[in-house]
Amino acid sequence: GAGPVPAHPAYVIYTSGSTGRPKGVVVPHAGIVNYLLWLKAGYGLSAASRVLHKTPLSFDVSVWELLFPLVAGAAVVVARPGGHRDPAYLAGLAAGQRLTVAEFVPSLLQAFLAEPAAARCGSLRQVLSGGEELPAAVVDQFARVFPAGRLINTYGPTEATVMVTSG
Repeated sequence: GAGPVPAHPAYVIYTSGSTGRPKGVVVPHAGIVNYLLWLKAGYGLSAASRVLHKTPLSFDVSVWELLFPLVAGAAVVVARPGGHRDPAYLAGLAAGQRLTVAEFVPSLLQAFLAEPAAARCGSLRQVLSGGEELPAAVVDQFARVFPAGRLINTYGPTEATVMVTSG
């Protein structure tokens, strides 16, 4: 028989998405493959990259944290269960595991940057931040802690396969 086609579901995720009304979203293979290829072209991961996976699988950001590094040949560093709630743990993990890429919602990014151990994460070169408004004060704080780092503000409803824009 015929195998999967691009329109077949890759995964189903539950979200309130852009409407605020709870629902299940079916993401097709074509959507996730297109998204991963877009990330690969724009974010320059390589076999030397070390990406933090901390987001619970019930959130769509976990898709890129898991699959994007694998598509790019990078390492996935998996945080302990519940570790996504502990900025001090994440800063220690980032420093100890020499992470190069991570994603944080702006409120967690602010708490992460306030941790003294964050300043020891010199290998962290690229941080994506989305899911909430990214305040200018957090952008300034990031620039102070990671002057050579790249902060990328992202946005996208789950219905559009994780993110649709970044800058």
